[in-house]
Amino acid sequence: MLTQSIILSGREKLCTRQKGVVLMIALIVLVAMTLAGIALVRSVDTSNIIAGNLAFQQAATQAGDTGTETAVTWLQMNNANGVLFASIPAQGYLASRQDPAVGQTWDAFWTNTLVPAGWVVTLAQDASTGNTVSYIIQRMCSQAGDSAVAFTDCAISQTAGAVAGMSKGVGTPPLAHSSQVYYRITSRIAGPRNSVSYVQTIVAL
Repeated sequence: MLTQSIILSGREKLCTRQKGVVLMIALIVLVAMTLAGIALVRSVDTSNIIAGNLAFQQAATQAGDTGTETAVTWLQMNNANGVLFASIPAQGYLASRQDPAVGQTWDAFWTNTLVPAGWVVTLAQDASTGNTVSYIIQRMCSQAGDSAVAFTDCAISQTAGAVAGMSKGVGTPPLAHSSQVYYRITSRIAGPRNSVSYVQTIVAL
């Protein structure tokens, strides 16, 4: 009887030790699965944020058409009687080209130079998208003045002529359009989540 009691007691201790090891392994696996779940949730959240930011950025870029169309309409209405020979800052129009300094970003140039000088026109905020469009029009000339005068150094299209060009192509027609001056329209769109986009368009009038 004494021998049987000792054997049973040893089996009970062995079973107790085995149950403790399984519990530790189960806890370790549970912690690992918890950490993996947290990492997965954070990864999904980050992906959603990135996708949302890209969507807002694309929407801001598309909203730049509003600034471009508004600027083109203003140019067409004032493209007569030498109105565009001089700058009109209140309308966001500069008769000469202005560019960022070397190493300066367009956003820094816009914020530190154009806005303080009062050369930027800002449209009303779009209530549906939350985008605010601002624009500036720059005539592609080195100086203000009559674009037909050489010293203004304007970027213009070729002048109409009655003689065909130097092309050797068969049936080369002569130029059939009048000289046009180039204008650069720069639109800045500020949207939700601090999204900022720039759109530049070159038009000839």
